[in-house]
Amino acid sequence: MTATRPSFLVRHADIIFSLKTFLAAVMTLLFALAMDLPRPYWALATVYIASQPLAGATRSKAFFRVAGTLIGACASVVLVPNLVNSPELLSLGLALWVGLCLYISLLDKTPRGYMFMLAGYTAALIGFPSVSEPSLIFDTAVSRSEEIILGILCASIVSTIVLPRSVGPAVSAQVDSWLARARKVSQQVLAGHGTDQATRELRLKLAADIVDLDMLSYHLAYDRNVSRDTPRWLRALRLRMLTLLPLLSSIADRLAALGEDARTSQPKLMALVDDLSRWIGSGMERDPADELRATISAQLPVLHGGSSWNEIMIVSLLMRMRELVDISQDCRALSQAIARGGRPDGARLMFRPEAGVAPVRHVDHGMALWSAGGAILAILMCCAFWILTGWADGASAPMMAAVGCSFFAQMDDPSVGLRNFAKWTLVSMIIVALYLFAILPGISNVEVLLVALAPPFLLFGLLIARPSTFFIGMILAANTASLMALQATYSADFASFANGGLTFFVGTEISTITILLARSVGAEWSVRRLMRKGWTALAFAAESRGNRDRAAFAGLMLNRIGLLAPRLAAMPDSKLSQIDSLRELRVGLNIVDLRRARHHLSPATLAAIDAMLDELAADFRRYEGGAMPGALLTRIDHALAEAMTETRDDARGDALIGLVGIRRGLFPDAAAYRPEHLSNAGSVAA
Repeated sequence: MTATRPSFLVRHADIIFSLKTFLAAVMTLLFALAMDLPRPYWALATVYIASQPLAGATRSKAFFRVAGTLIGACASVVLVPNLVNSPELLSLGLALWVGLCLYISLLDKTPRGYMFMLAGYTAALIGFPSVSEPSLIFDTAVSRSEEIILGILCASIVSTIVLPRSVGPAVSAQVDSWLARARKVSQQVLAGHGTDQATRELRLKLAADIVDLDMLSYHLAYDRNVSRDTPRWLRALRLRMLTLLPLLSSIADRLAALGEDARTSQPKLMALVDDLSRWIGSGMERDPADELRATISAQLPVLHGGSSWNEIMIVSLLMRMRELVDISQDCRALSQAIARGGRPDGARLMFRPEAGVAPVRHVDHGMALWSAGGAILAILMCCAFWILTGWADGASAPMMAAVGCSFFAQMDDPSVGLRNFAKWTLVSMIIVALYLFAILPGISNVEVLLVALAPPFLLFGLLIARPSTFFIGMILAANTASLMALQATYSADFASFANGGLTFFVGTEISTITILLARSVGAEWSVRRLMRKGWTALAFAAESRGNRDRAAFAGLMLNRIGLLAPRLAAMPDSKLSQIDSLRELRVGLNIVDLRRARHHLSPATLAAIDAMLDELAADFRRYEGGAMPGALLTRIDHALAEAMTETRDDARGDALIGLVGIRRGLFPDAAAYRPEHLSNAGSVAA
């Protein structure tokens, strides 16, 4: 019995979540009615908004929802009484508050951003309906806070006590799935298929999955069933996952550069490649890994001034293969540690990344400001309609504008989300109308009421439990609970219900049109913007001195690639989908490595490398896609020629590896480097 219970919980997780959420909703409604709270339906809606299938996720969202509600309530108490006599100023004040909070939330890519977004539209939900009775704003804000906190407490208690589902196993399962696909990609790369379009697309999908794993990992701190060390091992694993993708791209490039005849010209090297592929597929045990490292070290040729291009490429490939062994072994040990909540097996981790680097994520101040401006404009347009028409129930229009524009601000085209929001709210209104005017009038006690509410709300819980229908379920549950407006006594009025519904759709339609005209962009526009940000980052990396910033650069670039991947998948026929973003990441990492190696180089080599990097930075600042200028290739080859004359083995090796990586990344189809080609050319003009 004990052995089958976990599989039962996993197999029926959706049903269990739905039952638990309805139980929390029943508790909330009964407590709210017993406490004589003025709007118990707010508490009921909060349960479905705050509840998540994972216990840690419910607690983290609950915490941020409480904080956001209190901040928004305070803002409404400050704004409404002071500006109620100037409707235009009050509308502007609330709109600016929503815009400011939305701007901050879009800059914060963690679940904490939800707190700021909620603080914005909570002020609108409290403030706009209170315009007719500003003297009651404090009582309204307090009751709103009480009802939301009650809903959050009930949701958190039930999620924690009743068959809790920990975040830890979900993270572990996602990690295992990612690593399984990464092993498949690694074997495809080592088999010589790394440049195939299918392999490139799979690498992009892995980058996008890291972004999803980031969001899930934030909830670990709120899960009491997770070991204290698990977040630490997950951070270590994430850094290796980030490093693995450009590493595989680099190995694929080196194998492609050696060509198909490498099987006959370099039999030992290719036998080692096959051994590495078999080891990755067989489970990555420690003893074969040590043997692979020893074989790699034995095959490494020593670079010198007369080394051929082929020897340089072999050294680069072997060094990347050694990193692949270290990272693969560490990933296996760390994933096992996360799964069991202990320490990794073995004496120590093998891959030594830069220490002390916090995760770096893409932040777009321009888009955040644009989205906030669109929300402000939509709210003001709804307010203008409300004021000019004198519609008594017109407060619902700017309220819905604030909520809708906040929810869908991260979409390339928020108007699509707003349309769907309106569509599913219409479904909610049909359900509510059925209950208000056909079912509820015949109910005389709370027990029968709860039985009557069970069918739709249990269905909503099932929809929320599934990622593909989460959004639909949350809209249906929250809007059905809010629009039904359950009170201690039945007081439904069809005219009021219809009027409120009409106001909602007016607000949503005005918001949709405003956002469509002022804010919506296509996926291709967003892809170009993200790519341009990446090119600017490459220019910045070339201009910087690059001390211990390799991991930070990789994190930023891979986070952008993770944002690119789903957009590129949605537009397979676009020319942009043919651009290899991992190639640019490899170039950036080689730039950072080259900057770090510069302190041990001679003045002549330094001058050549700095001149090359300056030209590379200038080229990427005006880059729009396509081929790089041929003058940059000449600069790179001149820097290679100078680096070949270095007397220190470590300095020469580091410089050559970095320059080779840049050359192969930017000019993969260029002829092989030949130092004698530059022997009579002299110095390249500065």
